[in-house]
Amino acid sequence: MTHSLEELLAGWITHQRWFAGKGRAITELAIEATTPLPLRGPAESFHSDVAGSSRTTDDAARPRPQADVCVRHLVITVGQETHTDRYQLLVGFRPELPHRLRHVAIGETGDGFAYDAVHDADITGVLLSSIAEDADLGALRFRHMPGTEIDTSPRSLVLGGEQSNTSLVFGDAYICKLFRKIIPGMNPELEVVSALAERGSPNIARPYGWIEADVDGQNTTLAFTQEFLPTACDGWALALTSVRDLYGALPGMAAGDAGGDFAAESHRLGMATAHLHKELATAFPTSTVEAPEVKRMVEGFRRRLEAAIAEVPQLSGYAGTAHQAFDQLADVGRPIVVQRVHGDYHLGQVMRTTSEWVVLDFEGEPGQPLDERRALDSPLRDVAGMLRSFDYAARHLLSDHPNARALEPRAAEWAERNRAAFIAGYSAGGGRIHGDDAVLLRALELSKAAYEVVYESRNRPTWLPIPLAVFTNPVR
Repeated sequence: MTHSLEELLAGWITHQRWFAGKGRAITELAIEATTPLPLRGPAESFHSDVAGSSRTTDDAARPRPQADVCVRHLVITVGQETHTDRYQLLVGFRPELPHRLRHVAIGETGDGFAYDAVHDADITGVLLSSIAEDADLGALRFRHMPGTEIDTSPRSLVLGGEQSNTSLVFGDAYICKLFRKIIPGMNPELEVVSALAERGSPNIARPYGWIEADVDGQNTTLAFTQEFLPTACDGWALALTSVRDLYGALPGMAAGDAGGDFAAESHRLGMATAHLHKELATAFPTSTVEAPEVKRMVEGFRRRLEAAIAEVPQLSGYAGTAHQAFDQLADVGRPIVVQRVHGDYHLGQVMRTTSEWVVLDFEGEPGQPLDERRALDSPLRDVAGMLRSFDYAARHLLSDHPNARALEPRAAEWAERNRAAFIAGYSAGGGRIHGDDAVLLRALELSKAAYEVVYESRNRPTWLPIPLAVFTNPVR
């Protein structure tokens, strides 16, 4: 039995990790725009001898797509209760689905079996090829960075684990992130990484290109392609290795003596973060928040804290600590320097290469409006986010550990050691954390922890002690 594609998508989309409207009924789903994409075979390679232009190497290894296979880029609107969101899809159609694609089936339509084509390496090469040649396909514009060369022969593989986007890795060279939920305007990741690349920053992955279209009259980023770092390791995994080593060390052994001590890397990460903030301050405008605005910012912290307490009453017993920190910030009475920042900074957003720490994912909090994600803020917001990440790395393994009580002192020692090393590195790299800055940092960290309390209460109740612990610690 066949169904309309809209009907099938309404049932399918609610099960996708990147769908932002889980738990709310879909009242309407419509296809707003459809763009057929050409399927490129091995004879259709592109090459240019012009210096600095894109090129394609021999891609004979890539199978030629079947003639009865087609793929369309769709923009759909999904209405839910009081609001409507847009999403982009790459939908393929085949007379029959091979076994390797059945797990991404959408359903049978009059055009054949529809499926999520980002998982079909036989046809996703069109994305890389179109970026390489600056193609215009219907309403879609594919662009590559000036001075870059793109090898279009690698086949793609979808990365797992992402919650708001879908990333395709092409061989060991490129990663193309599709921003599933469409928000009109330039994505901060494209904006920031491009600006830092122009300045030769060593702390970013090289940008190669992007896909864009006009949405609501604004030039809107749909995808972004960067250098893939196949031999790098993400900071979260490295930190967890260190924590596990400490947990398994002999009783009484200090964190600095355990085999996987992470403090030296935390120091280097602090320095890299300071360098990144200086580059951002050079690439984008900076400003100051005057004392009256600081007080209004503090009131915003208080409102969010009270909202968190209303949802998680357990937090009320810790509110005094937060209000004390907020009072101290309100009394500082001096302006705060603000600039472009990362906005969602933690150990999962950084990669350690053989030579340097590289920072990823400059798009900010995906659920927030673009204007908020691009707004100037104190660089200490990023510092606070990383400090919270050290606490999580140290303690989240204790949530179901049989020796959690005995290991808690070791977790606390690891967190304090790496927090201190990161701050020392940040200061050594030119970042400012002294005097009144420490007051701001404490307030930012406690405000972040209040947000974490709500998140853990909703999603991982056994992790709730992690953000609550920061309210019981003395000023660090």
